[in-house]
Amino acid sequence: MIQRAIFPILLEHLYKPQVTVITGMRRVGKSTALKYLLGEIKNANKIYLDFEKADNRFVWNQTSYKDIEINLAVEGIDFSKPAVIALDEIQLVPQSTSVIKYLYDTYNVKFIVSGSSSFYLKNRFSESLAGRKQIFEMYPLNFPEFIAFKGGDSSEVLRFAQQPFIFTFYNNFKTLYEEYLRFGGFPEVALAETEADKKAFLKDIVNAYIELDIALLSDFKASDDLYKIMRLLANRIGSKVDYTKLSSIVGVNRHKLKDYFELFEYTYFVKFISIFSTNPDRELNKQQKVYLADTGLLQTLAQVSSGQVFENAIANQLSRLGGLHYHQKISGQEIDFILDGKIAIEVKETPSSNDLAILKNRATALKISDTRLIGRHAPTKDFKDFYWGGSF
Repeated sequence: MIQRAIFPILLEHLYKPQVTVITGMRRVGKSTALKYLLGEIKNANKIYLDFEKADNRFVWNQTSYKDIEINLAVEGIDFSKPAVIALDEIQLVPQSTSVIKYLYDTYNVKFIVSGSSSFYLKNRFSESLAGRKQIFEMYPLNFPEFIAFKGGDSSEVLRFAQQPFIFTFYNNFKTLYEEYLRFGGFPEVALAETEADKKAFLKDIVNAYIELDIALLSDFKASDDLYKIMRLLANRIGSKVDYTKLSSIVGVNRHKLKDYFELFEYTYFVKFISIFSTNPDRELNKQQKVYLADTGLLQTLAQVSSGQVFENAIANQLSRLGGLHYHQKISGQEIDFILDGKIAIEVKETPSSNDLAILKNRATALKISDTRLIGRHAPTKDFKDFYWGGSF
């Protein structure tokens, strides 16, 4: 099994009594992580239940806790001994949290659970399992993981992570990084051998997200309208979200549209980035920028420029490193990203010394001394004072 970066963190929590909760967008590898953890447990008194299967939901959908215990006993669980129960896609059984709470409080049971929605898991688990759980979020593959899934050695990428441009490093991995930008980081997409298969998987992920995750969590049943809104967002990657304007385009009430956008964010489909300002009274501080969770999904939903694809990829890469904002003055001057309020970052497909000079000047006005110019392609001139996108 190919190791994911999150596996050691999950493994460390595996031996703690609290419920291990793995959440993230559909098809990012949660079920694989669940089975990996279950396989690491030497205790034979364990069970795996996938709630996408009706017979497994039946075990959990009983009218009393006692009946659930009986069904689990039939499946081989002995509650007189320490037990481990792994539950996959728990959002499909609404009462799952109350059952987990009962068994957790009554017996010596370690639960490992997964679900596709942070909206469901964070709200239900916060209410029902306060102090009894820890939530871990999974995302599509980062670039080192992508290299591992392609059969390569990711250690070199990790060794040169966040270091200034090195041509040999860039030359060795640029082809893989371009594939990563084109098709994104869903594991099954990375493993697919043909371009046609990759595109088919991405379309299936979009459809499953609409028909399963969103349909489960909202009253917005019209998949055609949902698809329209998703494409609308995809076509505005890296742009500020104007709810009034977008609601008139879609024909949905402004406040209702905002609710749907928040649902997209809670289910990991998009990420909204707020403005960074040292003087909120003088800056444009209301509108957020939007980015999709995966560049493969982005290009499945919209025809966007290569620059937008690269910026979206960097937004995803940086958001895993810390708090991310953008900066824009009323005059229109902007900095693409501010990381943790300390690092000013500009994204350019082909970076130049002039780009760096502008970035440093704008960062100085914010009293930020640490700047990073991130590029996609090696410049034609001998300019190396930047960071290659594949190193983040």
